[in-house]
Amino acid sequence: MRAWYMNGAGNDFVVIDGRGLDLDLSALAKRACALKGADGFMALDDSDVADFRLHFYNADGSRGEMCGNGARCICRFGCELGVAGPEMTVQTDAGIVKGWRLERDRYRVALNLPGVVDLGRKPDAAYVELGDPGVPHAVKEVPDLDRSRREELRDMARRLRHDPAFPKGANANLYALIGPDRVRILTYERGVEDFTLACGTGSASTALVLWLQGRCGDRVSVENPGGTLTVTMEGPREDLRRLTLEGPAMLTERFEL
Repeated sequence: MRAWYMNGAGNDFVVIDGRGLDLDLSALAKRACALKGADGFMALDDSDVADFRLHFYNADGSRGEMCGNGARCICRFGCELGVAGPEMTVQTDAGIVKGWRLERDRYRVALNLPGVVDLGRKPDAAYVELGDPGVPHAVKEVPDLDRSRREELRDMARRLRHDPAFPKGANANLYALIGPDRVRILTYERGVEDFTLACGTGSASTALVLWLQGRCGDRVSVENPGGTLTVTMEGPREDLRRLTLEGPAMLTERFEL
């Protein structure tokens, strides 16, 4: 089986064309991610409501609703397969996602609008679900966020990821506002159960929380360990119209799986 190894700002995935194939995608995801040390696994499939369908799995074989960095990568995959043109729609478990090709290795996607936003879910953490049902994110400010303190931060993030305030569990996004419309972030992802080099929906959720709090403008640079992503909010704060994520969609390797 031909597979692509891709990454978006360091968030890495094994990607296959699953059209017409009868596969145990959960088992394949665990095997493929272990083989490459990848954060996630994606299979492109046919769709009756979009240009193509995204099946997304975490490294542990659990199914995920959506993935922002993965969505950009699957958009490039679909475009290069000829399944879609430079503008495309993707069916995900969290809803329809629209994508645009900006350059061969750079894409923008319109993420699912939040189904849940609770800025006061915990005294020190907001909660966001992008989509309905959505990808769950806990967003916590750590003003002196220093990635060299990973062990201390890992304990904090693990507790937040499993906090009973988040019934579905949550990706834990720790952030620091480091300048006008600039955020540093570190995300502990469920299903990976560790920090990843980037999280697209986490970056968007964090920027959205700051925007709703009036602490940033409409366009925010989010510095993940693996690279910088750009999040744009469109519309008034009381009526968000569109939430987009822009960044790299890199092909690292083609290989036989």
